[in-house]
Amino acid sequence: MISMKENKLQTITNLFEGKEIRSMWNAEEGDYYFSVVDVIEALTDSQNPRNYWNMLKKRLIDEEESELYTKCVQLKMVAKDGKLRSTDTLDTKGILRLIESVPSPKAEPFKLWLAQTGSDRIDEVFDPEIAINRALDYYRSRGYSEEWIEVRLKGILNRNKLTSVWKDNGITESYEYAILTNEIYQA
Repeated sequence: MISMKENKLQTITNLFEGKEIRSMWNAEEGDYYFSVVDVIEALTDSQNPRNYWNMLKKRLIDEEESELYTKCVQLKMVAKDGKLRSTDTLDTKGILRLIESVPSPKAEPFKLWLAQTGSDRIDEVFDPEIAINRALDYYRSRGYSEEWIEVRLKGILNRNKLTSVWKDNGITESYEYAILTNEIYQA
């Protein structure tokens, strides 16, 4: 079975048509961080993607008053020379925002995909059944059985009922939910 975090990474990798985008999982935040320079290189075919990123940062700060650069996190990643080097990284939201800012014909399919995804989510706000059908289609496309899908959806519903009861009884902190969940699993 494929975990949701692996699916997220595979989706990003597929968007870049197999070009290597270095990434690192942050378990605390539950998100991936992606190398900005790798994304710039994949979108622009620049001979010097680091310089391209430096010029883009300046433009984002000066012209667009974008806070994207301030969301960058320096992480050590294996460079082409095999050594660990600090590099600017962005979480998934930041990388998608970066793609919107890159003036490149290669970025256009990403921008269209982002627009379509945004449109789909807005439709789901007005008709939540669309989201449920999308989840069902996703599980089926991954080869899950109808029985597994039914158990999964019932499990989600029951977990939400349980956490609502906890919330109604004064549980508000993440660690409190973790303690109660752990007690259930141990029982």
